[in-house]
Amino acid sequence: MRYVAGLDGGGTKTAVAIADESGSIVHEFAVGALNYNGQDEASVRAALAEICAEIGRALPGGLADCSVICLGAAGISNPVVSGLMTSGLREGGYPGELVLVGDHETALCGAHDGLYGAVLIAGTGSIAYGRSPSGDTHRAGGFGHLIDDEGSGYSIGRDLLTAVVRASDGRAESSIITELVYNRLGISSVREIVGFVYDKNRNKKEIAAIAPLLSEACESGDRTALRIAQKNADDLAETASAVIERLALHDGELALLGSVLTRNRPIRGMLVETMGRLQPKLSCIEPKRDASYGAVLLALEKLQGNREV
Repeated sequence: MRYVAGLDGGGTKTAVAIADESGSIVHEFAVGALNYNGQDEASVRAALAEICAEIGRALPGGLADCSVICLGAAGISNPVVSGLMTSGLREGGYPGELVLVGDHETALCGAHDGLYGAVLIAGTGSIAYGRSPSGDTHRAGGFGHLIDDEGSGYSIGRDLLTAVVRASDGRAESSIITELVYNRLGISSVREIVGFVYDKNRNKKEIAAIAPLLSEACESGDRTALRIAQKNADDLAETASAVIERLALHDGELALLGSVLTRNRPIRGMLVETMGRLQPKLSCIEPKRDASYGAVLLALEKLQGNREV
């Protein structure tokens, strides 16, 4: 019996699933984060060593029983990141095949419980990705908060802060958003907002953390909040449609993932409505499995390919 392992390298933890060659899960566990942008190199290497050790303990013949490991993580296209992941697994004693992919690829396979389909992810950042039955792929968005990531938590947080300063100087009508933002940040002036935003130690996750306030503002009927929600929903629909059109997945399914789409009901509702107009034959669905299982499916694809050679 041969085995594979799927790794979902997230920003707070790494979920690992081990499966036999039929796809049945035999063991699951979690270790520390593998996000190179948020962890130091020593922590990443320690997590990879722990993964190798646990896989070895879980399989009857030890780590050598694992024929393929698929690791999905953000920034994997960066040679520094892929090099670190590869060397860390090799140092942990893993001798088998490696498949290194972006976390959007493992998310897609997990969400559809298969290798094909489309996914829209809106968390701190945003991206849409698809894979057609012919094997063609396309991604839209996901190019970072400075030039892209529209509809993301960062984008929403930024829009909320913008609404506060515009209402303050008279460029926009007053809004409940001001009170909500001030209360969340523990401040009472635009000057303090400026200090918060331009603090050199501020990161995009802290801006994105403001995004949940939009739901509360929308539920109160605030017009500014509803406009922000519609804008971001439309941006996400545009991103998803670019993938659907490129791959001709018009009558398929679009899985919705990420905190913006799972926790912000106004944006999710607006997105589904807009997608219904843009892609009337497309269905928006909940993910069927998680990204670690998606990584298992990609590892099995590699295993099957090796068998056919």
